Amino acid sequence: MSGEALRARQELRDRILEAALPHVAFDGWSTRALLLGADDAGIDRATARRLFPRGGDSLLAWLDDWADRKMLEACPADELQRLPVRRRIARLVRARLEALTPHREAVRRALAARGLPGNWLETGKSFWTTLDRIWQAVGLPAEADAGLNYYTRRLILAGVLMATTFFWLEDESEGCRASWAFLDERIDNALQIGRLASSLGGVLARVPGLSGLARPAREGSRG
Repeated sequence: MSGEALRARQELRDRILEAALPHVAFDGWSTRALLLGADDAGIDRATARRLFPRGGDSLLAWLDDWADRKMLEACPADELQRLPVRRRIARLVRARLEALTPHREAVRRALAARGLPGNWLETGKSFWTTLDRIWQAVGLPAEADAGLNYYTRRLILAGVLMATTFFWLEDESEGCRASWAFLDERIDNALQIGRLASSLGGVLARVPGLSGLARPAREGSRG
């Protein structure tokens, strides 16, 4: 499939998802919500079923990719690079949640659906992809995000993103100001933990048999 065809397919999926989100608030991540979204987007139902072959499950799987792209669109690389690292992280996480703010009930339903045992594997993969995209957008040098750092940074970010998301879901402050203050606090705490993890990596590098854990182990993948 050509790049142009892939972009057209992505655009159709985005249109259906965006139109379906208000229905998800009432019908959950269901085939009914998918088809109603397709109707609202002016896309025939046969096309919607082809684009989302597993119905509501496929629609739910598309949510994270859509939110990630909205986040990156709102945070151009040249603007991020003018900020200190902690502000880059805050800007990216905030941009992702801002894209989802009109659809908090759909997000709440998404979290419930992803908590089902049959969805754990796909949920984990999708969440790790989001963490990767955020750290890649932060733009640290490869040597700063390798070995132990690669995993510790993502695990620490996972805690920040999850905690802030749950807080944001219940936030009734104007413009979600309380959420952004909460986010800043979580990042400050995470950076303190990150410094401890870096120190641990330095110790491991001097321990026979464990030194490989602290060396760069990149494979040219998305991480």
